[in-house]
Amino acid sequence: MSSHLDLKNETLLITGGTGSFGNVVLRKYLSTDIGEIRIFSRDEKKQDDMRHHYKDDRIKYYIGDIRDPGSVLSALRGVDYIFHAAALKQVPSCEFYPMEAVRTNVLGTSNLLQAAIQAQVKRVVCLSTDKAVYPINAMGISKAMMEKVAIAESRNLGPKGPVICVTRYGNVMASRGSVIPLFLDQIREGKPMTVTDPAMTRFLMHLDTAVELVEFAFSHGHNGDTFVRKSPASTILDLAQAVKELLQADNEIQVIGTRHGEKRYESLLSREERVRSEDLGDYFRVPADSRDLNYSKYFSVGDLEVSQSDEYHSHNAQRLDLSEVKELLLTLSCVQEAMTERGIKSEFVR
Repeated sequence: MSSHLDLKNETLLITGGTGSFGNVVLRKYLSTDIGEIRIFSRDEKKQDDMRHHYKDDRIKYYIGDIRDPGSVLSALRGVDYIFHAAALKQVPSCEFYPMEAVRTNVLGTSNLLQAAIQAQVKRVVCLSTDKAVYPINAMGISKAMMEKVAIAESRNLGPKGPVICVTRYGNVMASRGSVIPLFLDQIREGKPMTVTDPAMTRFLMHLDTAVELVEFAFSHGHNGDTFVRKSPASTILDLAQAVKELLQADNEIQVIGTRHGEKRYESLLSREERVRSEDLGDYFRVPADSRDLNYSKYFSVGDLEVSQSDEYHSHNAQRLDLSEVKELLLTLSCVQEAMTERGIKSEFVR
């Protein structure tokens, strides 16, 4: 199935569009005949940087906050499609300020969807995270609630309402606040490379692949669908060792213990979702649960198939060995730049 989007003369709005995801989408679609891309965020400095960098009149910048329904509705007038990437994503900050996570990730999403319905937007794709599955921290809980809000809203829409669906993916390599840039900085500064739990596993996804997942959901999603991209996984120790070997560094790898709010592995599908999911090759599609409040299963009828199923997580997904992790890391510009800084040549082919 193709994930190519035809957005000729259409208007796309990206919430949180100054982030890594928004920049990849911009670079991709500015080379097409898209009509307009709106960047909606509250960070005027990043918007100004983007304005100077891209110099393209098809990009329109909207200062606003998804916590404020008025600013959202104002930005959505005339919009055809939305990629909803705005969120509080850092586990520690959400842990200390959980209500801030609720205001942005849950209430903000509700504001956006209500405005999208009012503005007669055609499609909305909401970006979520593996931390929303069996969540143990405030960030994951708030993103799980974001998904519930999106799916619940999709149930109530008639044929004229927007199609609302959700995408869920694991760690995007080298995104802001992630571990690979941390390893690179620690090597540059001659510090030990800090690893929480050597056996901890994480899904690894390139940012381009994350954009492809959103495009696939955009093209193939029905109301209330959740889409997951099958992704390989790696142990944190192998990831650190791969960075170390690529940069030919001799920094010590230091085990510091699991941080507050961290899991040993992450799940992309719960076992309940996996039973209902449709395998689409590179993707899983989980249709919305169409039951209403009169359903009997929660109260009196069980489901034996769920009891015999297993979740889809980074401990049972495809596990990359050290050489495969290194090959994946070589696709990252930050790793290539770090190697160049150290005078290391690599035959890089993407």
